[in-house]
Amino acid sequence: MEKLRLGVSSCLLGKLVRYDGGHKYDSWIVEILGQYAEYIDLCPEAESGLSIPREPIRLVGQKQDYHALGTKTSQDVTIQLQGYSLEAMGKLSDLRLCGYILKSKSPSCGMERVKVYPTHGGAAGKTGVGIFARELLRSYPLLPIEEEGRLHDPALRENFIERVFVMQRWWQMLAQPVSAKEIIRFHTIHKYLIMAHSPQHYREMGKLVASVKQYDPQDFLKSYLELLMTATARKATPSKHQNVLLHILGYFKTDLDAFEKQELIRLIAQYKDGLIPLIVPITLINHYVKKYQKDYLEDQVYLNPHPMELKLRNHV
Repeated sequence: MEKLRLGVSSCLLGKLVRYDGGHKYDSWIVEILGQYAEYIDLCPEAESGLSIPREPIRLVGQKQDYHALGTKTSQDVTIQLQGYSLEAMGKLSDLRLCGYILKSKSPSCGMERVKVYPTHGGAAGKTGVGIFARELLRSYPLLPIEEEGRLHDPALRENFIERVFVMQRWWQMLAQPVSAKEIIRFHTIHKYLIMAHSPQHYREMGKLVASVKQYDPQDFLKSYLELLMTATARKATPSKHQNVLLHILGYFKTDLDAFEKQELIRLIAQYKDGLIPLIVPITLINHYVKKYQKDYLEDQVYLNPHPMELKLRNHV
């Protein structure tokens, strides 16, 4: 399997780049996801020229209008960090990243709820975004981006990894001349995955794909990717999953006997009610897909969106 190309904050890999000369090693990122990922690691503070160790910095100002200042000397390093961040955005554009994992709460890398201290003293509000993270989010609004802290949530983790594999398949498609046939195939194999996140987007994307030959290729790809990543960013709820699973059940109406159908319907209902994880009905469906040689379903990314060894659907 071709490895995912992911950006990551260097400290999460155990590199000694933090203000105190330490790191924030994340075992899941390195030891589990790392088996499937090629990491492009950056530390904006160290790589912008700040020393290791160094005076810690914090965001000072109000809401979105703030600067990065030293906690002791109040030295303003905002321009230095912004300059490096803008330079890094240009380099990242050539790498075809599938996603990015940031260090939470960091004044440079925090994606959300970073502390912003009032200019004239007082309690900090969690309203900021790190200087580097802000440029990353502006430059790559469709790229799957998460913080390591949020990845402790099973649902957020599964959704993020699902999306980075979608992005990997997108880059793989673009690695060769793209024809209308290839676009239709890409959309077809992602049908139920998209539906599980946003039925509304799925309908809109179906209309777009149906008229693919009427578009300039680059305009089409831009519009399709925007819809794809916007759709998959929406939460795939148990009710949406139930809807998709029941749609898939329809492919077996002449294959399963009454008991087998009721058993699968029961498992789907138990999943929807939170009694069992998603992997249980999915496993049974995959068994039937192979048993009855349902080629269309076997190609569906929804049934195998990421390596089983990651055990992501065991907890959602």
